[in-house]
Amino acid sequence: MIKANDPALKSWIEVSKDSDFPIQNIPFGVFKTNNISERVGTRIGDKVVDLNALFVLGYLDNLPFQREDFDTDSLNEIMKHGKAATSDLRNRISKLFNSENTDLAGNAHHVEQVLFDVQNVEMCMPVKVGDYTDFYSSRDHATNVGTMFRDPDNALLPNWLHIPVGYHGRASSIIPTGKSIKRPKGQQKPNEDEGPVFGPCKLLDFELEMAFVTFDGKELGDSISTKEAKDYIFGMCIMNDWSARDIQKWEYVPLGPFLAKSFASSVSPWIVTMDALEPFSIDGPDQDPKVLPYLEYEGKHHYDIDLEVSIKPENSEETTVCNSNYKYMYWNMVQQLAHHTVNGCNVRCGDMMASGTISGPERSSFGSMLEISWKGTKPFKMKDGSERKFLQDNDTVIMRGHCEKDGVRIGFGEVSTKILPAD
Repeated sequence: MIKANDPALKSWIEVSKDSDFPIQNIPFGVFKTNNISERVGTRIGDKVVDLNALFVLGYLDNLPFQREDFDTDSLNEIMKHGKAATSDLRNRISKLFNSENTDLAGNAHHVEQVLFDVQNVEMCMPVKVGDYTDFYSSRDHATNVGTMFRDPDNALLPNWLHIPVGYHGRASSIIPTGKSIKRPKGQQKPNEDEGPVFGPCKLLDFELEMAFVTFDGKELGDSISTKEAKDYIFGMCIMNDWSARDIQKWEYVPLGPFLAKSFASSVSPWIVTMDALEPFSIDGPDQDPKVLPYLEYEGKHHYDIDLEVSIKPENSEETTVCNSNYKYMYWNMVQQLAHHTVNGCNVRCGDMMASGTISGPERSSFGSMLEISWKGTKPFKMKDGSERKFLQDNDTVIMRGHCEKDGVRIGFGEVSTKILPAD
């Protein structure tokens, strides 16, 4: 067992029973306050821990980090030290905040410099994303889309069960929770017998996804095997990979998504490490037909992560529209990374790779309004009496996720984004 994952550990910081951030989590993120600039932190309970202050005060001695790794606006610098170093850092933090350790807890002046109430900080974009890849790895989602738009008897395209399908997305428009988006504009073709029109998207949608962040990979020309892949994955966050369905329908042939996806993708602020998620790993589905040798893997690389999506209309309470789980994925992260690099493509520190929409077998677990409303034919009833086929202006979409086992709950926080009208 990884020492920091011990379910028996307790922190001297108070942690509520339903918190996403017990001492067994120790995620990494970037925060700032009215008085201090962006820097690297972690979270226990409702306290944000300033890792720059911890370093300056000498609590991170004998680890391979410099102050510049923490006094910065992204996690990239600590990630550049690799898997072993970040695991050691997490273990050191766990030790410092263990209820049995008084090294820090016994120094009130230091505690005051290190801890911030979560309501007094602003969470920032955690990673400088160099490249972004979006996969399409949920069988239920791919089947639903294929059924709606193609032949229900041949919903999956011939390649889908043989390769983790993906495309290169836009890294510059990945944004943190709390940052509003404007309804995108673009070309649409609402009528088959008429020409295209230009205007605001009418079929705006969320996509429930998880994303993983990489350490530095190998040199251009080399590949990462499924056996090696875990050493190149730092951690995960929740992603809302927004989609303009009407724009996409007109533009995606023959090269795939473009303006319908590049206007925004929203992520939760904390990167939960793969070390913290290890206790929640599970077996994946049987893959039939048998995958090619480079996609074969050993061990448990799927994860039991409960996910939910809510829509909050302006001046009204939120309504849960989806309860899903990351375990529904067909292709896992080690297969995705192995496939991504098998041609020699190099992966760099801070690259982000998303799962694709996560849908389960029932309507209540579908990860997009496209599926929930079945292309607009089955409106979803909201608590305030309104209906949703797709998203409306001033709706706020909120995604949450957590794992729970042996009395330990590990969560990601939420990604919450308001939709503003188009200009």
